[in-house]
Amino acid sequence: MQVVVHGSTLSAATAATALSMVGHRVHWWPHPDTPFERLEESEWLNSEPGLKAQLDQARAQGSLTICDKQSGLPRANIYWLALDPDKHDYARDWVQTVLAKEKGEFVIVNNSTFPIGYTETLSNLFTRPGQACVALPDMLEEGRAMAMFTRPTRILLGSDDEFAIKQIRELLRAFNRREDSFQLMPCKAAEFTKLAIIGMLATRISYMNELASLADTMNVDVEVVRRGMGADPRIGHQYLYPGCGFGGPNFAQHLTRLSEIQAEKGRDSQLMQQVLDINEHKKETLFRKLWQHYEGQLAGKTVAIWGASFKPHTASIDNAPSIALMQALFAQGVKVQVHDPMALPRLKEFFGDHPLLTLANSAYEACDGAEALLLVTEWKGYWNPEWQRLSTLLKTPLILDGRNIYDPAYVADKGFIYRGIGRRADPR
Repeated sequence: MQVVVHGSTLSAATAATALSMVGHRVHWWPHPDTPFERLEESEWLNSEPGLKAQLDQARAQGSLTICDKQSGLPRANIYWLALDPDKHDYARDWVQTVLAKEKGEFVIVNNSTFPIGYTETLSNLFTRPGQACVALPDMLEEGRAMAMFTRPTRILLGSDDEFAIKQIRELLRAFNRREDSFQLMPCKAAEFTKLAIIGMLATRISYMNELASLADTMNVDVEVVRRGMGADPRIGHQYLYPGCGFGGPNFAQHLTRLSEIQAEKGRDSQLMQQVLDINEHKKETLFRKLWQHYEGQLAGKTVAIWGASFKPHTASIDNAPSIALMQALFAQGVKVQVHDPMALPRLKEFFGDHPLLTLANSAYEACDGAEALLLVTEWKGYWNPEWQRLSTLLKTPLILDGRNIYDPAYVADKGFIYRGIGRRADPR
C-alpha cells in the first residue's frame, strides 16, 4: 500500500517506521512546525529503543521517504494522521482543502488524540464512496513504542465502514497474525475507550498508593496486601504497584481531558481530579520520608537520587516525580546528586546550573558522601546494587525506595535502614 504518515509525534515516527518494515511504501511528512531536521536531533527519537535504527534502515532501503512539504506526497491508499492534540483544527482544514477534493479511494486513519467525536467530524467532510475516516486511538507508550506497535495485544478500531475496515486489516495484517487483535466499535466509542482505559489505570495506581500510606500507619507490609488483592481474579496484578507517583507527557493530560468531558456533560464527578491530586501528593512521598527520618533538619544535607525519567527506557522528564522531589529538596537547602542512564541532559536543560544539583556519571558516584539514597525510577541497572560498596559510599545507610523494588529484609540484613512505599525494615 501507499501510505502517507503526517505528524511529528512518537506515534507518527513509530507508524512510519513499522509500516515501512513490512512492505508498504511509506512517505512520512512531519508537521511543518517540527520538520524532520529538528526531529532527527531530538532526544526522544534517538532514545526510543529500536526506533531510530529501524527508521534509518527503512530509509536506506527506500521503503520510507521523508517529505518536507505537501507537494512531495503521492496519492495514497492510507493517510495516517498522528498529530499533536492541539492540531485538530489544522487537521480538519487540511482534510477539507486537500483530501476531500481527491477522487480516488482512500482511508484516513485518525491516530491523533483529538476531542472525542472528531473522527466523525473528519468523516463528514467526504461525500464520495470509497473515502472514509477511521479512529485508531494511539495506545503506544514511551520506551516500548515499536514493540507495542509490532506486537499489539489489542487494536482499537472505530469504524462501521466495511471498505475502511478491510483496508485497515490489510494495512496491519503483518502485526495481527497470532490472533485477531482487532476490537471493532463505533468511532466515538473507540476514542472514549482510550481515555477510559487511562482513567482506570491511573485510578488503580492512586488507589494502591492510598493503601500504601494507610499500611504505613498500621505497620502492615503493603506488598503482602498487593499480592492478596492480585490473586483475586476480579482484580488481577496489573497496575497494582504502589510508588512515588506517575508522570509522562500525556497521562495527566488525558485524565484532565476525561474530567473536562464529565464537566461538559453536566456530570459532577470529582474522581479523576482526586486521582490527579493524589498523584501530585505522592510525588513528594520520598521527601516526606526523608524529612521524618531527619526530623525536619535537612538544610545542608546531601542525598543521592537514582532515576529521573518518568519511567524506564525513556529520557523524558515530563511531569516526572523526580522533578517535584528535587524542587522540594532544593527548597530545604538539600544538595542532590542524581544519576539516570538517559535523562541527565534533560535535567541539565530543566534546572540549568543549579548550585545544589550534581549530575553524576554513575550510580555509585551519585552516592558518594550522600546521607540517603532515593530510588525514583526503576531502571533495571538499579535492581541489584553492590550493597557493600554502597555502605562505604553513603554517610548514612538510609534507602528510600520509591518503587518497592528491593526486599526490605534483605536490605536490612545488609545494615541499611529501609523505607519503601508502605514497606519498612530496620537493621537487626
